[in-house]
Amino acid sequence: MREPDFEARLTGETILVTGHTGFTGGWLCCWLRAIGCKVVGLGLAPITEPNLFDAAKVSEGLASHLADIRSVDAVAAVIEQHRPSLIFHLAAQPLVSRSYADPLESFSVNAMGTANVLEAARHAPSVRGVVCITTDKVYADQDWIWGYRETDRLGGKDPYSASKACAELVAACYRQTMAVRGNGMGIAVARGGNIIGGGDWSMDRIIPDFYRALTAGAPLVLRNPDAVRPWQHVLALVHGYLILGAGMLAGDQVCNGEFNFGPAPGEIKSVRDLVEGLASAWARPDIEFGTGSFIETRLLQVDSSKSRKLLGWDPPGDFQTTIAATAGWYRSFAADPGSARALTMAQIGTYRDKLRAAS
Repeated sequence: MREPDFEARLTGETILVTGHTGFTGGWLCCWLRAIGCKVVGLGLAPITEPNLFDAAKVSEGLASHLADIRSVDAVAAVIEQHRPSLIFHLAAQPLVSRSYADPLESFSVNAMGTANVLEAARHAPSVRGVVCITTDKVYADQDWIWGYRETDRLGGKDPYSASKACAELVAACYRQTMAVRGNGMGIAVARGGNIIGGGDWSMDRIIPDFYRALTAGAPLVLRNPDAVRPWQHVLALVHGYLILGAGMLAGDQVCNGEFNFGPAPGEIKSVRDLVEGLASAWARPDIEFGTGSFIETRLLQVDSSKSRKLLGWDPPGDFQTTIAATAGWYRSFAADPGSARALTMAQIGTYRDKLRAAS
């Protein structure tokens, strides 16, 4: 489903978003509502304070269900009640650090939770497609200088990465053998780069840590300043997910598979670059250097050629515009927390305007 047709395909559809109370899920719900979708959310209550779900009033205009995807009955009940045509599955345990503290949680949520969503979905006559959101960290770490492609080997040394790789195996199983034993739904997998943008307050992430340090007048502690990551604004990833979902509703078989969504090779930057960009766009906290409590990949990037060629995914902007949008959101929120919804919707509107201008 090539641009700009994807929004028209989604308009008016009933769409279930698991993990709607999370950072990326919140941005996705807001975009879907902006184009006239009937949005249903399923997830746990937010675990941070503040959080995007409450600050941006994400629940307004959607049917929100607080439930755990580790209960297949709870998932099936929501699907049966609302009969969505499309599911975006984002609910997950998303933190590497937390996965070390409680590895069983990561495996039960990320692997078995995905199995529960797909099992409930395949028995629902209304569901035509599921887009499973995983991560760029599903790849076996080869420590090479080029981007991982969708055909490269899966792996994962830490519980988070391994559990997301397991989720991918679950999705592949359901696509290849189980969907046809149900409603014949399509199943896509989206592997996103390091997502940044306004409204993330998770622990042990560089942008929230930067915000907390700056607003509290505390030092920012960097574990690995020279680590290189595929930083990308949350809307660029949501944009890719929406194209995939729209293509599935259109019956495009190309969408049944795995897709990387990451920045162009020249836009891969280090943690130090990210922090310097934020400091230039907003203000500079005191910086200290610490030792990490777990091993991290030195260089990580993905090859998104498949998504760009087959899906027509071509996100506007670059690293600098991503930094400017992210810093601008947090700076405005710090000055007026009540502005979160307006900030979020304004940035979605600006992004959509850029897409229309480029089409």
